[in-house]
Amino acid sequence: MTTQIFMASTLYGTATLAAALDSDAFGPADRRILLLSNNAATPETTPGVDEMPGFERLRGRFDEVVSWNETISPFHPGGWAPRPDDVPLWERHLRLAWNLGEDDVELAVESIQVNPALGVAQIFLGAPVTVYADGLMSYGPTRNKIDPLVGTRVTRLLHLDLVPGLAPLLLTEFGVAPEIVPTDAFVKVLAELVDTGDALPAADEPALLLGQYLSALGILTAEEEEDLHVRMLRGAVALGHRRVVFKPHPTAPARWSRRLEREAETLGAELAVVDTPVLAEVLYQRMRPALVVGCFSTALLTASALYGLPVARVGTGTLLDRLTPYENSNRVPVTIVDALLPELSDRAAVAEQRPGTDAAELTRLLRAVGFAMQPKIYPELRPVAEGYLTRHLDQHVWRYFKRRRLTSLALPGAVPAQLAFIPRNATVRRVARRARSLRRAVGR
Repeated sequence: MTTQIFMASTLYGTATLAAALDSDAFGPADRRILLLSNNAATPETTPGVDEMPGFERLRGRFDEVVSWNETISPFHPGGWAPRPDDVPLWERHLRLAWNLGEDDVELAVESIQVNPALGVAQIFLGAPVTVYADGLMSYGPTRNKIDPLVGTRVTRLLHLDLVPGLAPLLLTEFGVAPEIVPTDAFVKVLAELVDTGDALPAADEPALLLGQYLSALGILTAEEEEDLHVRMLRGAVALGHRRVVFKPHPTAPARWSRRLEREAETLGAELAVVDTPVLAEVLYQRMRPALVVGCFSTALLTASALYGLPVARVGTGTLLDRLTPYENSNRVPVTIVDALLPELSDRAAVAEQRPGTDAAELTRLLRAVGFAMQPKIYPELRPVAEGYLTRHLDQHVWRYFKRRRLTSLALPGAVPAQLAFIPRNATVRRVARRARSLRRAVGR
């Protein structure tokens, strides 16, 4: 007997799994379990995937639905992992609780680098693992060094072709091969959700603004994020759009939309706010937006790549500057959106939908950024990073790098050419460390 366990934390991810199943990306199984995890900061007050409009349309692909939150209660999915000595006990417990018996288990998880996916993979230690990507992070490096007992069991990476011609970097340190989930299968699954969601605004070809709740990630303050939404509105109106729809993040505070409503009244625009937590792709099909505006949401790429809708970005420059530490995994999605999509204030670029760079150039940029983010995981990318920085480091490309980071890695652009030997010189580094320690000692 074979049981396949599919772990999902978002409706978008569940739709990705549904499309993969519909296209026979998974082999036959005697039983398929959908293991849902609510990773919100306060899952007790945040609707889970199974409470989202449209979930029942996807539910039929699976034999059972199980809650990971209930399984490990009262622990939070993002903060709990089994202690190494307890792994055999947890596997025995889950096999009893989920009636797995002696079944062969196969796993499909997202974000294998962190919990809850990592914890589940550790519990079923002998199970082969498929990793699937429900966003843009798969194009970047693995954010943490993964235990080889887990990483070597990953057989493939399933991902949507959101940036045609761009190959994922995620898990390549284990030789994991990427596999595209057919776009037509994914679009067909999304078409099943087109009539879900109650009381959606009746708007035809509006400008659609996408909120992300970046203050929850600590990237922006609440006030700065409100300002970002206002910039989206002003930019859309400046381009001639008078009908505007704002789709806030499901966990965003209501006061954000109220400030937008006041601004829309001042600008003479007609603003509608989506109160139902539906996928942005449902709005694409229902409203056929004349323009989709966001910061670095994956939905910007689905709008462009899957539905051929005009898109524009706002605020990516600020985020590239604010993201800390440098290896923050959001850096790659922000970089992709910044490099590919037109800035909202650039009227000509928005009208023509000119890509900022082609796939080959974007690949080289992301490999350089990936090495700078995780040099110990991808040491083989150093020559790629050095070559890219030597040839392309100008005022625009600097936005994707930090001089301090380049200096610590002895990469081009770190220091003036005549001083380039310094970061590699062991004696100079030893003297600098001694000077810093003396300075700290004097300070005390």
